[in-house]
Amino acid sequence: MNLWNETKSVPVSREMIWAAYKKVKANKGSAGVDEISMEEFDADRSKHLYKLWNRMASGSYFPPPVKEVEIPKKDGKVRKLGVPTIADRIGQMAIKDYLEARFEKIFSSNSYGYRPNRNAHQALEQVRNNCRKTDWVIDLDIKGFFDNIDHGRLLLAVEKHVSENWCLFYIKRWLNASVQKKSGELVQKQGKGTPQGGVISPLLANLFLHYAMDKWLELKHPEVKFVRYADDAILHCRSKTHAEQTLNAIGERMKECGLELHPGKTKIVYCKDYRRQEKHENVKFDFLGYSFQPRTAKSRKTGKLFLGYDCAISISSKKRIADKMEELNIVGLTHKSIVGVAQFLNPYIRGWVNYYGKFRCNSYGLFSWLNFVVVIAARN
Repeated sequence: MNLWNETKSVPVSREMIWAAYKKVKANKGSAGVDEISMEEFDADRSKHLYKLWNRMASGSYFPPPVKEVEIPKKDGKVRKLGVPTIADRIGQMAIKDYLEARFEKIFSSNSYGYRPNRNAHQALEQVRNNCRKTDWVIDLDIKGFFDNIDHGRLLLAVEKHVSENWCLFYIKRWLNASVQKKSGELVQKQGKGTPQGGVISPLLANLFLHYAMDKWLELKHPEVKFVRYADDAILHCRSKTHAEQTLNAIGERMKECGLELHPGKTKIVYCKDYRRQEKHENVKFDFLGYSFQPRTAKSRKTGKLFLGYDCAISISSKKRIADKMEELNIVGLTHKSIVGVAQFLNPYIRGWVNYYGKFRCNSYGLFSWLNFVVVIAARN
C-alpha cells in the first residue's frame, strides 16, 4: 500500500479504497462474472486493490458486467439480483461512502431502509404507532422498482447534490453496466434500472424515491403519515375516502416518475380492533416479514383480554424459516455431540429470534418443532 502514488487526476485515495475493501469483506457475498471469490481476492489482495485504485484514481475504471442470479420469491416467482465482482463492489462502496453523508442531510425521517443508524425494527415500531392513531392504511408496492428506475430522472436528482464530474461519470458507468444472464448472454441497459445487489444501488434508489415519493408526500399530502423501507411503503390515512384519494394521487405520481404501482399487491387496509368496528375486506397487511392484523391482547391495567391491532411474524416468514430448517437437514446432522449441533444451529436461531422476537412473538410451534428434531438428531 505504501508504494501507491497518489498524484492522480481523480481524488480517490488509497484510504478510500482500503476502507471500502474492509466493508465489502465484512459483508461477504459471492463472486461476480470473473468468478473471483473473496478468498481468492485476499490471496492476492495488494495486486487487486492497487489495480482498482490506479484505474479509479485516473478516471479509467469501467465496471465489468453484473452477474445475474435468481432468488426464489414467496409467490413462486424469482427475484433477479445483480452481483458485481468483488473489485467492483469495493469501487462502488468507495463512492457510496463519499456521497452518503450529503444525501443523509436531505433524506426524510420517514425513510428507514439502507441508511446508517436506521433499521427495520425502527420502521416497524413507527408503523405500529401510526396504526394506533390512524384507522386506514395503504399497503404500497411498486412494480419492479429497481428494474424500472429511469436513469434520466435519477441523474437529475444526483446532479442536484453532486457537482464532482468524476463521481457523476462513475455513477453513469455503473448505471449503464451490462448484465450477464445465466446463459452467458450480455444484455445492455435501455436507460432504466439499477441492479439489486449493487452496493451503490440502494443509495441511488433512496435518492430517487426521496423526490418521487417522500418529499412529494411531505409537500403535497402533509396529513398523510408514512413509513418507507427501500421500495416498500406504508401510508396512514384518516378515512377510507382519504385513503382512496391518496392512492389515486400517488398512483398518478408514480406514473409521472416512470413507475407503476403493483395492482395485485397494493391495497387499502382497515386497522380493525375493539374501537374500530367498520366492515372492510382487508384488515391485514405484511411489512418487513411481519403481519399487521387484529390480535387478542391483554390489558396491562386490568388483565382483561381485548381485540387490538398489532404485528407478529408473518405466515410467509414462518414458512421461509421452516424451509430453511428442512434445507439444513437437522435430523441428518453428523456432529459428534449436541454441542456441535448447537454451534451449527445457533447463528440461524439467533438471527431468527433477534429479528422476529422483537415484537409480539407467536412462533412457539415453529421452535417446538425445532426442539423436537434437535432431540432426534442428538439421539442419532
